[in-house]
Amino acid sequence: MRASAVSVLVRALVVSATLAGTLVGTSACGGTAVLSMRPAPRAFTPEDYDRLYAAWTRDENGFELSKLQDTLHVSATFQSWEHRWAYIVRYASDYSLDTAERTELLRASLADAETTHRFFVTIAGHDWRESDLTSERAAWRVVLVDDRGATIAPTELVRVPRPGANERGYYHITPFRQAFRLAFPARRPDGSSTIAPDAHRITLRFTGPEGTVDLVWELEPTEPAPRVIGR
Repeated sequence: MRASAVSVLVRALVVSATLAGTLVGTSACGGTAVLSMRPAPRAFTPEDYDRLYAAWTRDENGFELSKLQDTLHVSATFQSWEHRWAYIVRYASDYSLDTAERTELLRASLADAETTHRFFVTIAGHDWRESDLTSERAAWRVVLVDDRGATIAPTELVRVPRPGANERGYYHITPFRQAFRLAFPARRPDGSSTIAPDAHRITLRFTGPEGTVDLVWELEPTEPAPRVIGR
């Protein structure tokens, strides 16, 4: 690459970093479509899973300008009510489960969705041990952020040491990424919902000394915002 081209590239990176902060995130999966958290029955076929997987998955790359290198590649699938429904339909088809078995799996998964928000996360960073979210040497902390800026830490953070056929088939894991299962309570200690019924977005934030990477899901509120008396 010629010197002039390099200079143009560096200037572009400087502008991007100034606008976006320490890390520049680029979306590669999912999108900005507004998604529904409404716990209503769905009518999915096994072929619908890939579409629902893409809709509920976010993929970002964090770039550290000072070192001119990628610092974090992270992908997360929000195992929402809708994603769980599509997953069970696909899983039951792949394993030839009968109707009763599929119904029981679906019932258990949707019951869990009422108490727990789960995410399946894969990560690749420039240092393998520092990219292990469960390690004492982890360079990143992960929190869930609501659209009012309140954060909550995971109550469950488990590394998947040897992803099997299910993880590879349903979450498209490559050998170059570490996989984790994260869980957050659906309610805060004061009893309020972690994701409020009138929430417009939810963010899974990876933050540390090297910067911050946000994965954002735009949501359709399940209930309108409460009215303020006197307005």
